[in-house]
Amino acid sequence: MAVSSNSDILYLKGVGPSRAKVLAAELGIRSVHDLLMYYPFRYIDRSARLSIADLSPDTGYAVLTGTLQNLQSVPTGPHRERLTVELSDGTGTVRLVWFAGTRWIRPKLKPNVSFVVMGKPSLFNGHWEMSHPEIELASSAAADVPQSPFLPVYNTTDRMKQNGLSSRALARLTASLVAQVEPEPENLPQSVIDRFQLIPHHQALVAIHYPQSEQQLDQARFRLKFEELFFLQLDCQYARFRRQLHSQGHVFSHVGSFFNRFYREKLPFPLTGAQKRVVREVWSDLRSGHQMNRLLQGDVGSGKTLVALLCMLLAVDNGCQACLMAPTEILATQHYHSFLSLLDGIGLNVQLLVGGLKPSEKKRVKQLLADGRVDILIGTHALIEDDVAFRSLGLVVIDEQHRFGVEQRARLWRKASPPPHVLVMTATPIPRTLAMSLYGDLDCSVIDELPPGRQPVRTLHCTEPDRPRLFHFLKRQIIQGRQVYFVFPLIHESPKVNLRHLEAGLEMIQSYFPRPQFQTSMVHGALSPADKASEMERFKQGKTHIMVATTVIEVGVDVPNATVMVIENADRFGLSQLHQLRGRVGRGGGQSWCILMTDGQLSSSSQQRIQTMCSTSDGFRIAEADLQLRGPGDVQGLQQSGVLDLRIASIVDDEPLLHDICLLVRQILSADPSLQSSPLLAQHILQSKHRLLWSNIS
Repeated sequence: MAVSSNSDILYLKGVGPSRAKVLAAELGIRSVHDLLMYYPFRYIDRSARLSIADLSPDTGYAVLTGTLQNLQSVPTGPHRERLTVELSDGTGTVRLVWFAGTRWIRPKLKPNVSFVVMGKPSLFNGHWEMSHPEIELASSAAADVPQSPFLPVYNTTDRMKQNGLSSRALARLTASLVAQVEPEPENLPQSVIDRFQLIPHHQALVAIHYPQSEQQLDQARFRLKFEELFFLQLDCQYARFRRQLHSQGHVFSHVGSFFNRFYREKLPFPLTGAQKRVVREVWSDLRSGHQMNRLLQGDVGSGKTLVALLCMLLAVDNGCQACLMAPTEILATQHYHSFLSLLDGIGLNVQLLVGGLKPSEKKRVKQLLADGRVDILIGTHALIEDDVAFRSLGLVVIDEQHRFGVEQRARLWRKASPPPHVLVMTATPIPRTLAMSLYGDLDCSVIDELPPGRQPVRTLHCTEPDRPRLFHFLKRQIIQGRQVYFVFPLIHESPKVNLRHLEAGLEMIQSYFPRPQFQTSMVHGALSPADKASEMERFKQGKTHIMVATTVIEVGVDVPNATVMVIENADRFGLSQLHQLRGRVGRGGGQSWCILMTDGQLSSSSQQRIQTMCSTSDGFRIAEADLQLRGPGDVQGLQQSGVLDLRIASIVDDEPLLHDICLLVRQILSADPSLQSSPLLAQHILQSKHRLLWSNIS
């Protein structure tokens, strides 16, 4: 009897209510279609069974056949045990070991019966072992799966295994499905299938679980990767086409006196060629009549804020208000004072709105804003409070956008109708934004020039034995008139993690750099805004030589005289944070250094992050490395980082295919923006409309 792909997984033979609940909770599998779309992450070549005598240190995942003997149980704690049994095939033995789930495994381990065992063998004290292998009776191993040379292996969880849903159990479920499920309808236009020589959709779904050859597996993978990337592109680019067609933005039709006077009389230094190019790109958006959604990428110190100010002056020249939202009060206050200085005598009303203001001052600023008497508002999360109302908000600038959640940015975006133009700035695109750039839903501008005289920051990796030599180097820097940052991951000692903390670090630093010859400032998140500002001001004025801090100084601290940044436990920071912290030095004309301190053995991902930081200062290269390490987040949803909602494709590994699909989708939408001639694609868009497309907010 054929099974519909829309059928509830509950009614599939071998599932039932209990397992259906587990599948839904652990994997989101609720229907037969969901199970078909849960792809194996690798395959076992069933034709290549090994004898135990053939095992070597280079052996990967192995399939062995033999009988069991010498079952033993060793208690390891309350209600816990280590279960071991030996598998023998006449050429040798392998010890099979389980540390968890033993009460479900034990009943299966019958002596003198032939078993098939699958797992990764390793040598332990000269003896072969397999930890938590898959094991089943040889008599049933081949009877319940299609005749494919490849056995699918699925990711599972402990809870699934406890409910009898091991990888092999999932293989039995998918085996029954591919034998009886009704073919799913085609979901791509025939013209696309022919152009890219794709195998049919249902054939790919069957072959991805039980391919008959490596060639068929490659064809299935290509087809399913193509689908994922195509529909993701279609969703994003359709949203962009729709915004361009229907979402009218403010039209900034002229360059007025505020912009011209500032440009001619107040520029602190001539714009670089890259800055001029970006201003032209933004200006083209602002006068187009469509709402701008643009990312401004540029390394720290490249002049992004000056470009943003010029764009805000264009908004004011055209009768609109502009605002800049920064992630910290330190950065917002710095922008505020910088803007006041740069715009002195221009005749604009610039105000600051942060959480640390007195209630009476907040009320005054909000009233001025609502009355339209504030031209430029600078603030933090305080800008998105419900009682903050603009008279005519035309441009939103979001600084260091990786510090804000998507929903936070959306609340600011929704404070005006028509929606304001949006310019987001960052020195390191977070993976989600980089992914959106690849998908074409974000316009991107890059400032790829530093102001004249800037030298790249040298980044070095040091460990604890290097500390005496490092401190000697720091003393020389301070004696030569320079200043130093120390950044710690924690303020206080934590019983949960073995990390250096600021309190102990301050004692250590002051013992190496004693007063009164060396003066130290300290800044962290637990200080009041006034105390943080006071400590920062002492450091900026050169009254202290060393700033001991947490990542509160990640953005917004500009001390050109500081030449060394020491980051303790650097392996515990993400690439974006490390790049931002490094950007606090190198802001003057001399050579600067960033020292990445680590303790002990580094994990593979930590080594990659450290190597990336030491090898490049390019923000996009760092973001690409971050993308590979962390994943780009949910491009259309609220998730900011983690695993993209892709089952089989990778926007890193499959970038050439992604590029081809991007061009294809643009061609389709350019020729038929409403998709009237593509009913399959129109149906997909209709089904997707229940999701709010957060991709409209960069």
